[in-house]
Amino acid sequence: MSALLTVADLDLKYGRQEVLSGVSFVVDRGDYIGIAGPNGSGKTSLLRALLGLLPPTRGSIRFADQGGNRSVGYLPQKTLQSDPLFPATVKEIVLTGLLSAKREPRWFTPEDSVRADAVLARLGVTELSSKKIGNLSGGQQQRVMLARAMVSAPKLLILDEPTSALDPKIRDEFYELLDELNERDGVTIMLVSHDIGSIGKHTKKLMYIDRSLVFFGSYAEFCSSEAMTAYFGPVSQHMFCWRHSNGNN
Repeated sequence: MSALLTVADLDLKYGRQEVLSGVSFVVDRGDYIGIAGPNGSGKTSLLRALLGLLPPTRGSIRFADQGGNRSVGYLPQKTLQSDPLFPATVKEIVLTGLLSAKREPRWFTPEDSVRADAVLARLGVTELSSKKIGNLSGGQQQRVMLARAMVSAPKLLILDEPTSALDPKIRDEFYELLDELNERDGVTIMLVSHDIGSIGKHTKKLMYIDRSLVFFGSYAEFCSSEAMTAYFGPVSQHMFCWRHSNGNN
């Protein structure tokens, strides 16, 4: 594997408050990384920095490809509310994922329409194309917002608690879709979640943050690490390890 993203000695602050200190890691192409940590540990701050929304106070974030953080697709924790009066259609929402790469005037081309249709088909929601986004279920909305993040063909897909509002069945289907994007399409994924079971079951690597980088590596490395057992305690470590029994160690 070759490096897609390199983070070195990263410090982040909000005002005078330091939220992350001394973070270094490398994301390889094809990685599928689960990011976990307690509330207030700096997970969302790290995502904001990767997206170029929070400048480092020290250290560097380097993307291997041209385009930098413009080649990152992002699915935030909170998407749209179910409002049947919201006028935008599904396809219109997906097309807005192409706006950041356009210069004025920001017009959509026939090629853009083809790209939107293709990604809707890839994610299995073609039949929703002309429907109003506010009329969709939570699971349908999440697929549409994933399509919006994917329409620009990003090198890296970042998701912040993407399944927090989904019921268990829809959540499992969403994770299966991410598995397929990673395995079949080679999309590199970084996913923040409090759902330890799903992280352990689906992702290939674990990044644990608590104001610094506590651990980053494969689940095999994590599960055999005495230092991590001492940090997490055997019960929490076991939760990650036994859930990750699908052969992706």
